[in-house]
Amino acid sequence: MAATSLRVLLLALLLIASPFLQVARGESDSDSESESDSVSEVVEENSDLGIVGDDVQDFADASFSPAPGIETICVFPKNKAKTVAAGEQTELLVGLRNDGESSLNVIAVKASVHLPFDHNLLVQNLTAVAFNNASVPASAQATFPYLFAVSKFLQPGTFDLVGTIIYEIDQQPYQSTYYNGTIEVVEAGSLLSIESVFLITLGFALLVLLGLWIHGQIQHLSKKTKRAPKVEVGTRSTDANMDEWLQGTAYTQSLNNKSKKKK
Repeated sequence: MAATSLRVLLLALLLIASPFLQVARGESDSDSESESDSVSEVVEENSDLGIVGDDVQDFADASFSPAPGIETICVFPKNKAKTVAAGEQTELLVGLRNDGESSLNVIAVKASVHLPFDHNLLVQNLTAVAFNNASVPASAQATFPYLFAVSKFLQPGTFDLVGTIIYEIDQQPYQSTYYNGTIEVVEAGSLLSIESVFLITLGFALLVLLGLWIHGQIQHLSKKTKRAPKVEVGTRSTDANMDEWLQGTAYTQSLNNKSKKKK
């Protein structure tokens, strides 16, 4: 019974794992594509981007209030886990929707890293990226790429990333927060996807089940090889049966003759 249950459990795990991986891959690709499509209906192809210069440095360092009718969204392409390798560039997409009455000009995109339990404790100010000629008309939306890299000396762990986009409406500066959440910082070269972790866990579980099944089979075979206890048979009953079987034969007649001679 134990061996049969292990076989059933092993087959069940294999059957469950196969569609899960396919669904995980399909959902990851479809989600990233749908999210990217939802924030990139209008892309300003004529906008130039670069590191923030002296002319817009004041905007990048200042803090402004958000404008009414402006909505933002943030997408980490092909990185739903929001895992960031220390010292390596990470890409995100900032989507902006202008539901106001006037067009706006995007000035810069910036972000900063904080400790998760207290945003007043700044860990790192990330490089700001400036956009030139990046206008978004009313009732339109656009997507702006942002590349950042945390310090290679930053210890692995969970941190909070706060990202803001700075823009102008009628020469009045505003800013909106496009992301305020956690990121997982890991050492460079140690990135593990959810699929990889699942495969490793599944492989370990299968090895354990296989070992238990082999152990059960060995115990089952060892029980079969044990000898059955010997049953002693009395000699009296055997001799009586033999005498009855030999009655009337030449053997019994010779025995009778011998007994008569002795007398």
